[in-house]
Amino acid sequence: MYIKRVSNFLGVAGGALCLPGVALAGGEVTMSGADTAWILGSTALVLFMTLPGLALFYGGLVRTRNVLSVLMQCFAIAGVSSILWLLFAYSLAFAEGNALIGDLSKVMMAGVGRDSLVGTIPESIFMLFQMTFAVITPALVIGGFAERMKFSAMLIFSALWLVFVYAPITHWVWGGGWLGAMGLYDFAGGTVVHITAGVAALVAAIVLGPRRGFGSAAIMPHNMTMTVTGAGMLWVGWFGFNGGSALAADGTAAMAMLVTHISAATAALTWMFIEWKRFGKPSMLGTVTGMVAGLGTITPASGFVGPGGALVIGLLAGFVCFNATQYIKQVLEIDDSLDVFPVHGVGGMLGTLLAGVFSSVSLGVFSGYGYADGIGSMGGQVYVQLIGIFATVAFTAAVTWGLLKVVDAVVGLRVSEEQEIEGLDLALHEERGYNLQ
Repeated sequence: MYIKRVSNFLGVAGGALCLPGVALAGGEVTMSGADTAWILGSTALVLFMTLPGLALFYGGLVRTRNVLSVLMQCFAIAGVSSILWLLFAYSLAFAEGNALIGDLSKVMMAGVGRDSLVGTIPESIFMLFQMTFAVITPALVIGGFAERMKFSAMLIFSALWLVFVYAPITHWVWGGGWLGAMGLYDFAGGTVVHITAGVAALVAAIVLGPRRGFGSAAIMPHNMTMTVTGAGMLWVGWFGFNGGSALAADGTAAMAMLVTHISAATAALTWMFIEWKRFGKPSMLGTVTGMVAGLGTITPASGFVGPGGALVIGLLAGFVCFNATQYIKQVLEIDDSLDVFPVHGVGGMLGTLLAGVFSSVSLGVFSGYGYADGIGSMGGQVYVQLIGIFATVAFTAAVTWGLLKVVDAVVGLRVSEEQEIEGLDLALHEERGYNLQ
């Protein structure tokens, strides 16, 4: 049963794990040193995406008086998510359970020893690899409410969100739940990571309301050098994010890394040229935002599509996410501070949908690995992908809204107007990001 859950995570159908390079001894699967080494490195790369990658990327995008608050939030979430994952969230996501949630049989890694395996890798490194995903997902959400949420509220909300949103949806898709059983293609987190984070950020932005001055004055990044540095770390780290999701050092991992890079490069250039044409000048901010959109959009499809499909996905990611960003802020006037929903949420939905299109063996150079789960047609796979998208959006939006209301009733969500003017660095942490005197 556990092997079947891993096969769902890899998008391989049939209920049994089929990985190149599995070593057999007496009919039993044994540990592969090559696969283990690759996932050890991938785990470090994914944590590197959050600390320092995402922290620097987000930190540069906020104003000077709030930079430390964002860095603090990323570090605190890494700690809280890690402890909760060890205590019981990993069990809720990957233990037996039922179609909706795992049971508590793996609380505190119960029953998991040095020789316990998931496929050809130790379960301990599988758990740690998945922990890094559980770290970065709630960290992404803070971009929706940056510069205005209390630190205490952020901690409580992030902890509750990990347990009541992230863990259940992870189980649905990768842990033996109902979406995995339907054959949903989500190789590395289109639904689990990007749609959940994007939708949660949008809901949080709506519930908290806009930052002071939003719509009446430009709110510009304070340090683009910091943001570009973080963006570069994200690009490199994403090779572990998507390539490591193969759980093996094999051709699937290699192709996932290739298509990840192609999509990121294409989306970055697409966003850059759209800005160049529309505003007369290309911007560094637009280029790195397009790159992140390309990375997020290819994520669910990275194990199922070829380089031709990645080229198209990257092109669409740059175009669609750029226009979504303009629409959210200018038309809907929602202050999703760091564009989490239009980049990650919309990108995750687009990529999850396109995974059902470009995995088709009928598309030649654009295809990846075909419909291995037996659905048998592009239409059938796209239907499953749409169900996964709608279910993830609806569940995330409803539970996130409820959790925000609970936290607001207990400790209050938003800092005072005086604290917002002063800046969260001094008001909440009594520290400055810079001492320029």
